[in-house]
Amino acid sequence: MEIKNIFETEAFINGHGVEARKFHQDEYMMMVHLTLKPGDTIVKHAAPLDVRFLVLEGKGIVEIGDKSKEVEANTLIESPANCGHGWRNESDSVLRILVMKMMKSVI
Repeated sequence: MEIKNIFETEAFINGHGVEARKFHQDEYMMMVHLTLKPGDTIVKHAAPLDVRFLVLEGKGIVEIGDKSKEVEANTLIESPANCGHGWRNESDSVLRILVMKMMKSVI
């Protein structure tokens, strides 16, 4: 058994200027914890793999393709490969997101 605490993983500022903590990666998945402070934005960009976002705390606006929607804690969002996605925290509290990048299929 392996147990990891997200906040015991070293934080860094990613290419979007947002605090990130990469705490898991294997041949199937990469998991990154993002903390967006009020006013933080992740500009819409595409990834060559499927991505899932799980909102852990707060609320924010997610953009997937040409759609955008305000989402809050306990919401899972799916973004297919090569589809642009981005985030905005327009609230006055922290937005925490778990990002799961699917590296390859398990099947």
